[in-house]
Amino acid sequence: MRILVVEDDAVLSDGLRAGLRIAGFSPETVASLEDARAALLAGRFDAMVLDLMLPDGSGLDLLVEVRSAGLAVPVLVLTARDRLDDRVRGLDLGADDYLGKPFELEELAARLRALGRRPAALSETRPAWNGVTLDLAALVASRADGPVPLSPREFSVLRALMDRPRAVLSKAQLEEQLYGWQEEIESNAVEVHIHKLRSKLGHDFIETVRGAGYRLAEAR
Repeated sequence: MRILVVEDDAVLSDGLRAGLRIAGFSPETVASLEDARAALLAGRFDAMVLDLMLPDGSGLDLLVEVRSAGLAVPVLVLTARDRLDDRVRGLDLGADDYLGKPFELEELAARLRALGRRPAALSETRPAWNGVTLDLAALVASRADGPVPLSPREFSVLRALMDRPRAVLSKAQLEEQLYGWQEEIESNAVEVHIHKLRSKLGHDFIETVRGAGYRLAEAR
Protein backbone atom coordinates (compact mmCIF):
# COMPACT_ATOMS: atom_id res chain seq x y z
CA MET A 1 0.00 0.00 0.00
CA ARG A 2 1.28 3.43 -0.94
CA ILE A 3 0.65 5.81 1.97
CA LEU A 4 0.76 9.61 2.01
CA VAL A 5 1.76 10.84 5.48
CA VAL A 6 0.96 14.51 6.15
CA GLU A 7 2.85 15.40 9.33
CA ASP A 8 4.92 18.49 10.12
CA ASP A 9 6.81 17.12 13.14
CA ALA A 10 10.11 16.10 11.52
CA VAL A 11 11.04 13.50 14.16
CA LEU A 12 7.62 11.85 14.05
CA SER A 13 7.51 12.04 10.25
CA ASP A 14 10.89 10.31 9.95
CA GLY A 15 9.79 7.66 12.44
CA LEU A 16 6.56 7.01 10.55
CA ARG A 17 8.38 6.74 7.24
CA ALA A 18 10.87 4.22 8.63
CA GLY A 19 8.34 2.26 10.66
CA LEU A 20 5.73 2.00 7.91
CA ARG A 21 8.38 0.89 5.43
CA ILE A 22 9.45 -1.89 7.81
CA ALA A 23 5.77 -2.87 8.12
CA GLY A 24 5.60 -3.36 4.35
CA PHE A 25 4.05 -0.06 3.26
CA SER A 26 5.43 2.46 0.77
CA PRO A 27 5.14 5.79 2.63
CA GLU A 28 5.69 9.27 1.26
CA THR A 29 5.90 12.09 3.79
CA VAL A 30 5.02 15.77 3.39
CA ALA A 31 4.87 18.53 6.00
CA SER A 32 2.26 20.99 4.73
CA LEU A 33 -1.13 21.26 3.08
CA GLU A 34 0.50 22.70 -0.04
CA ASP A 35 2.81 19.72 -0.45
CA ALA A 36 -0.01 17.30 0.33
CA ARG A 37 -2.16 18.81 -2.44
CA ALA A 38 0.74 18.53 -4.88
CA ALA A 39 1.36 14.90 -3.93
CA LEU A 40 -2.30 13.98 -4.37
CA LEU A 41 -2.34 15.59 -7.79
CA ALA A 42 0.88 13.88 -8.83
CA GLY A 43 0.17 10.31 -7.79
CA ARG A 44 -2.21 7.66 -6.52
CA PHE A 45 -2.24 6.68 -2.86
CA ASP A 46 -3.97 3.79 -1.13
CA ALA A 47 -4.45 5.76 2.10
CA MET A 48 -3.53 9.06 3.74
CA VAL A 49 -2.40 9.61 7.33
CA LEU A 50 -3.37 13.20 8.13
CA ASP A 51 -2.27 15.44 10.99
CA LEU A 52 -4.66 18.28 11.77
CA MET A 53 -2.37 21.04 13.01
CA LEU A 54 -0.15 21.96 10.06
CA PRO A 55 1.94 25.09 9.45
CA ASP A 56 -0.28 26.39 6.63
CA GLY A 57 -3.70 25.44 7.99
CA SER A 58 -5.87 22.65 9.33
CA GLY A 59 -5.79 19.13 7.99
CA LEU A 60 -9.58 19.24 8.08
CA ASP A 61 -9.47 21.78 5.24
CA LEU A 62 -7.58 19.26 3.12
CA LEU A 63 -10.03 16.54 4.12
CA VAL A 64 -12.96 18.66 2.92
CA GLU A 65 -11.16 19.39 -0.36
CA VAL A 66 -10.40 15.71 -0.94
CA ARG A 67 -14.00 14.64 -0.38
CA SER A 68 -15.42 17.57 -2.37
CA ALA A 69 -13.21 16.53 -5.29
CA GLY A 70 -14.64 13.02 -5.14
CA LEU A 71 -11.36 11.36 -4.13
CA ALA A 72 -12.07 8.07 -2.37
CA VAL A 73 -8.63 7.69 -0.79
CA PRO A 74 -9.11 6.41 2.79
CA VAL A 75 -8.04 9.01 5.36
CA LEU A 76 -6.81 8.22 8.86
CA VAL A 77 -6.61 11.33 11.04
CA LEU A 78 -3.61 11.20 13.37
CA THR A 79 -3.60 14.03 15.91
CA ALA A 80 -3.20 15.11 19.51
CA ARG A 81 -6.68 16.69 19.28
CA ASP A 82 -8.45 13.54 20.43
CA ARG A 83 -11.51 14.89 22.24
CA LEU A 84 -14.88 13.39 21.38
CA ASP A 85 -16.08 16.48 19.51
CA ASP A 86 -12.84 16.58 17.48
CA ARG A 87 -13.27 12.92 16.50
CA VAL A 88 -16.93 13.39 15.60
CA ARG A 89 -16.19 16.44 13.45
CA GLY A 90 -13.36 14.70 11.60
CA LEU A 91 -15.45 11.61 10.89
CA ASP A 92 -18.41 13.71 9.78
CA LEU A 93 -16.19 15.62 7.34
CA GLY A 94 -15.10 12.39 5.66
CA ALA A 95 -12.33 10.75 7.69
CA ASP A 96 -12.38 6.96 7.69
CA ASP A 97 -10.56 6.47 10.98
CA TYR A 98 -9.11 8.49 13.85
CA LEU A 99 -6.07 7.75 16.01
CA GLY A 100 -4.89 9.97 18.85
CA LYS A 101 -1.31 10.78 19.79
CA PRO A 102 0.61 9.18 21.38
CA PHE A 103 0.05 5.90 19.56
CA GLU A 104 1.73 2.59 18.82
CA LEU A 105 3.05 2.01 15.30
CA GLU A 106 1.64 -1.54 15.30
CA GLU A 107 -1.86 -0.17 15.79
CA LEU A 108 -1.43 2.41 13.05
CA ALA A 109 -0.22 -0.29 10.64
CA ALA A 110 -3.15 -2.53 11.56
CA ARG A 111 -5.64 0.29 11.02
CA LEU A 112 -4.14 1.04 7.60
CA ARG A 113 -4.41 -2.62 6.63
CA ALA A 114 -8.03 -2.56 7.78
CA LEU A 115 -8.72 0.50 5.61
CA GLY A 116 -7.38 -1.46 2.67
CA ARG A 117 -9.98 -4.14 3.32
CA ARG A 118 -12.96 -1.76 3.37
CA PRO A 119 -15.74 -2.76 0.95
CA ALA A 120 -15.34 0.40 -1.14
CA ALA A 121 -11.84 -0.69 -2.03
CA LEU A 122 -12.42 -4.41 -2.52
CA SER A 123 -12.71 -4.18 -6.28
CA GLU A 124 -9.14 -2.83 -6.43
CA THR A 125 -7.49 -4.90 -3.71
CA ARG A 126 -6.80 -8.05 -5.76
CA PRO A 127 -5.55 -7.14 -9.22
CA ALA A 128 -4.49 -10.16 -11.26
CA TRP A 129 -2.48 -10.72 -14.44
CA ASN A 130 -1.16 -13.79 -16.18
CA GLY A 131 -1.68 -16.09 -13.19
CA VAL A 132 -0.33 -13.70 -10.55
CA THR A 133 -2.66 -12.08 -7.99
CA LEU A 134 -1.83 -9.22 -5.63
CA ASP A 135 -3.52 -8.83 -2.27
CA LEU A 136 -3.06 -5.09 -1.70
CA ALA A 137 -4.35 -5.21 1.86
CA ALA A 138 -2.02 -8.00 2.98
CA LEU A 139 0.83 -6.94 0.62
CA VAL A 140 1.14 -10.49 -0.71
CA ALA A 141 1.62 -11.82 -4.24
CA SER A 142 0.51 -15.33 -5.13
CA ARG A 143 0.11 -17.81 -7.95
CA ALA A 144 -1.81 -21.06 -8.18
CA ASP A 145 1.10 -22.91 -6.57
CA GLY A 146 1.25 -20.55 -3.58
CA PRO A 147 2.68 -17.22 -2.35
CA VAL A 148 5.51 -15.46 -4.16
CA PRO A 149 7.91 -13.82 -1.68
CA LEU A 150 8.51 -10.20 -2.67
CA SER A 151 10.29 -7.36 -0.91
CA PRO A 152 8.18 -4.23 -0.27
CA ARG A 153 9.84 -2.41 -3.18
CA GLU A 154 9.46 -5.36 -5.55
CA PHE A 155 5.79 -5.43 -4.58
CA SER A 156 5.50 -1.68 -5.29
CA VAL A 157 6.99 -2.03 -8.78
CA LEU A 158 4.74 -4.98 -9.61
CA ARG A 159 1.71 -3.16 -8.21
CA ALA A 160 2.41 -0.14 -10.44
CA LEU A 161 2.65 -2.35 -13.53
CA MET A 162 -0.49 -4.32 -12.63
CA ASP A 163 -2.46 -1.12 -12.02
CA ARG A 164 -1.99 -0.34 -15.74
CA PRO A 165 -1.18 -3.72 -17.26
CA ARG A 166 -1.21 -2.68 -20.93
CA ALA A 167 0.58 0.63 -20.42
CA VAL A 168 4.30 1.21 -20.76
CA LEU A 169 5.67 2.75 -17.56
CA SER A 170 8.90 4.69 -17.75
CA LYS A 171 11.75 4.28 -15.31
CA ALA A 172 10.82 7.66 -13.78
CA GLN A 173 7.20 6.58 -13.25
CA LEU A 174 8.35 3.43 -11.45
CA GLU A 175 10.81 5.41 -9.35
CA GLU A 176 7.86 7.49 -8.10
CA GLN A 177 6.45 4.31 -6.55
CA LEU A 178 9.70 3.58 -4.74
CA TYR A 179 10.88 6.91 -3.37
CA GLY A 180 9.51 9.91 -1.52
CA TRP A 181 10.31 13.46 -2.55
CA GLN A 182 13.26 13.84 -0.21
CA GLU A 183 14.86 10.45 -0.85
CA GLU A 184 17.95 9.96 -2.97
CA ILE A 185 17.15 7.76 -5.96
CA GLU A 186 19.54 4.89 -6.67
CA SER A 187 20.48 4.98 -10.34
CA ASN A 188 19.78 1.31 -11.11
CA ALA A 189 17.10 0.52 -8.53
CA VAL A 190 14.31 -0.06 -11.04
CA GLU A 191 16.46 -2.36 -13.17
CA VAL A 192 17.45 -4.39 -10.10
CA HIS A 193 13.83 -4.83 -8.97
CA ILE A 194 12.67 -5.75 -12.49
CA HIS A 195 15.43 -8.37 -12.67
CA LYS A 196 14.39 -9.85 -9.32
CA LEU A 197 10.71 -9.89 -10.30
CA ARG A 198 11.55 -11.73 -13.52
CA SER A 199 13.57 -14.30 -11.60
CA LYS A 200 10.55 -14.96 -9.36
CA LEU A 201 7.68 -14.64 -11.85
CA GLY A 202 9.31 -15.71 -15.10
CA HIS A 203 11.61 -13.87 -17.46
CA ASP A 204 8.76 -13.21 -19.91
CA PHE A 205 6.35 -11.80 -17.29
CA ILE A 206 7.63 -8.21 -17.73
CA GLU A 207 8.60 -6.82 -21.12
CA THR A 208 11.23 -4.17 -21.78
CA VAL A 209 10.07 -1.61 -24.34
CA ARG A 210 13.31 -0.21 -25.68
CA GLY A 211 13.66 3.51 -25.07
CA ALA A 212 10.32 3.75 -23.25
CA GLY A 213 10.15 1.56 -20.14
CA TYR A 214 8.42 -1.59 -18.99
CA ARG A 215 5.03 -3.28 -19.23
CA LEU A 216 3.45 -6.61 -18.39
CA ALA A 217 3.55 -9.20 -21.14
CA GLU A 218 0.17 -10.17 -22.63
CA ALA A 219 -1.55 -13.05 -20.89
CA ARG A 220 -0.56 -16.44 -22.24
